[in-house]
Amino acid sequence: MKDTISKIEERIRGAGALNEENRAELLQLLGELKSQIGTLSETNREQAQSIAGFTEVSAHEATREEKNAKSLKHSTLGLESSVHNLEGSHPQLVAVVNRIATLLANMGI
Repeated sequence: MKDTISKIEERIRGAGALNEENRAELLQLLGELKSQIGTLSETNREQAQSIAGFTEVSAHEATREEKNAKSLKHSTLGLESSVHNLEGSHPQLVAVVNRIATLLANMGI
């Protein structure tokens, strides 16, 4: 999972479709996500992998040169749903994922 997040960070750093403000915010959020996923993986590895996977797909869709709004919407909805039912046990993780999903979705506009 940490490798997946590292790959996402590399993609964000190299994405020409991002302005510097979005790039910096995403990288900061990914750092937070890495920490939160590490905590979750101690008790629920599969859920943590799911969140990392949806984050990767969403980041890919948002940073494409030729965006597909429908694909981006589906991927960010999947990302948001990947943390469903974790509000009580991992509220910080849910908050970070929702911020990432919102930022990525807004990049597709």
